[in-house]
Amino acid sequence: MSEPAIIVDGVSLEYRLSRSRTGSIKEYTIQLMKRERSYESLWALDGVSFEVAQGEVFGIIGPNGAGKSTLMKIMARVMPPSKGRVIVRGSVAPMIELGAGFNMDQTGLENIVMYGTLLGRTPDHMRSRAEAIVEWADLTNYLDVPLRSYSSGMLARLAFSIATDIEPDVLVVDEVLSVGDAAFQIRSYERMRSLIDRGASVVIVSHNLDSIADLAGRAMWIDRGRTVMTGSPDEIIAAYTRSVEESRE
Repeated sequence: MSEPAIIVDGVSLEYRLSRSRTGSIKEYTIQLMKRERSYESLWALDGVSFEVAQGEVFGIIGPNGAGKSTLMKIMARVMPPSKGRVIVRGSVAPMIELGAGFNMDQTGLENIVMYGTLLGRTPDHMRSRAEAIVEWADLTNYLDVPLRSYSSGMLARLAFSIATDIEPDVLVVDEVLSVGDAAFQIRSYERMRSLIDRGASVVIVSHNLDSIADLAGRAMWIDRGRTVMTGSPDEIIAAYTRSVEESRE
């Protein structure tokens, strides 16, 4: 039996919210010397655990503020957990906050190289792939144009094309399928399905429950940083939907 592609074991993440209203460095230093606690703890995640098998698609659902995006950033190695551990085997393609590293004053080509480097690829590799990336994104005529001239839809297409221009072992996907216009959403969904069919292990977060039901083999519902349920997508979606309807009533 092969080892899991992803192991999330007792993961917690603490944010420290300052409650200090000191007006000077002197007052702050006095607080430190007195060992006064000047912050409040907010646990965005609290003891979350699950495993994802190689080639499995695992969906995560929950309300806004549940900790879903924080969990994805930990799995993508953007931030470390405060407690617990995460093991991800193989190459990772994180699709989180697409385009967050773009420089609007630089050209499409310059951003392809820079953004790809942030994702762990070499500049030479990104230059060699630039034509294919903009061709998929329907931006062939904009390769040498500064990004400030791009529309929001063009930026989304470019970012998605860069992020998916590899065959990763693990995909970490946060609401990517909801960006862009309808035509782009169809194309991005098809590309995602292609990567899944090639055997990539996928963790996907989405408020689009139909996407989770269609793509995922298992799903998890989290709320306030804690696991509520894990099981089949149909079971988890049904329970989550009932909970949302009851809260409205």
